[in-house]
Amino acid sequence: MTLKDELEQALQTLKKNEQYRQIPALAHDGRYVVYQGKRLLNIASNDYLGLGSDSRLQRAFFEQMDQLADTHYPKMSATSSRLLTGDDTQLQALELEMQAWYQTAVCQEDASNSPSSPSNLSRPKSVLVFNSGYHANIGILPALTALPIKTLVLADKLVHASIIDGLRLSQNKTVGYRRYRHNDYAHLARLIEQADDDIRRIIIVTESVFSMDGDRADLQQLVQIKAQDARIELYVDEAHAIGVLGKTGLGLAEETQTLGQIDYLVGTFGKAFASVGAYIMCDETIKRWLVNHMRSLIFSTALPPINHAWTRFVLAKMPSLTSARTHLALLSTELSEAIALKYSTSAASSAYTSPIVPYILGDNARTLAKAQQLQAAGFYALPIRPPTVPANSARIRLVMNAKLTYDDCERLIQQL
Repeated sequence: MTLKDELEQALQTLKKNEQYRQIPALAHDGRYVVYQGKRLLNIASNDYLGLGSDSRLQRAFFEQMDQLADTHYPKMSATSSRLLTGDDTQLQALELEMQAWYQTAVCQEDASNSPSSPSNLSRPKSVLVFNSGYHANIGILPALTALPIKTLVLADKLVHASIIDGLRLSQNKTVGYRRYRHNDYAHLARLIEQADDDIRRIIIVTESVFSMDGDRADLQQLVQIKAQDARIELYVDEAHAIGVLGKTGLGLAEETQTLGQIDYLVGTFGKAFASVGAYIMCDETIKRWLVNHMRSLIFSTALPPINHAWTRFVLAKMPSLTSARTHLALLSTELSEAIALKYSTSAASSAYTSPIVPYILGDNARTLAKAQQLQAAGFYALPIRPPTVPANSARIRLVMNAKLTYDDCERLIQQL
């Protein structure tokens, strides 16, 4: 049997197990996608604020760009890595503006805390921008653990695949990692207690909003755990919370007033920002360390300056998008409550968690059939199956966005 034959056989096994993936041929039309000749309402995208389908916003951006002199128009390619000639004024400005956004939120956090609470003003953050969330997570963790210091990394069981790959790349003679049960902080505390005496660093890694379940980490409890052991550092990925949660959209850490206690605050621009790229907010010394040791930064061509210009354009508007975030929360709560009430997939609750609402069906074939039914009814909904999610937890990942209406939500609920 040739290699090609073995690959084909393995692909047939995936098909048999209802786990075969294909790239769908799509066209986009505002809130809709055109798939197999049908115009379907998009409820599968991570475009949480609907900015990616906002043609008026995009026109306003290009009109702003057209006011620039030709010599200042952002380039369409960086043509090299940042450490060569790929850095540019748009990227430098983006990092400074992100830093200012963080500092403003931290100042507000300090102002609202009690006088006995520790001040965050003495711990400013620097910002470093990357090409994607995947670049960030596979590069930051290996760089952070590059020093020959005995380190234990403890990660939530349901962290994203990019974090898992970063953990695997971090393993060496002085670094090990373990996974604690999802949002089980008693289990996390036991793993900390069991850490060898020669462990000098413990890095706790979590998402703030989990990508497949849409639930939240308890950042306040994690901060309390950190306060009990000087070895602990917190790494929080806000990919699905940035733009969505917090008074100014800075994420769950802003909403829970834990910004100043998180060592490594990571996020992406490819979801609610409707752009591309990722970032870390961290200590300036850490930033300089990453510039020298983060391989996915050092050896990647930087993103095009025009992309950074668009991200800056969106960033300037992000704090003022309060009504969009409120509408998104109401839609998401209505859908999650309807699923809980009708199908008992989770405990009914009026508490808003995120725009990600999992409709867990368990069986792969049943999940595929439900996705096809929803598409026939005019909704672009996609099945999520193992190994992306744990075995027997196949689901439709329903995603709300701020451009949807209450009528859209009601029609969707009727089809579940």
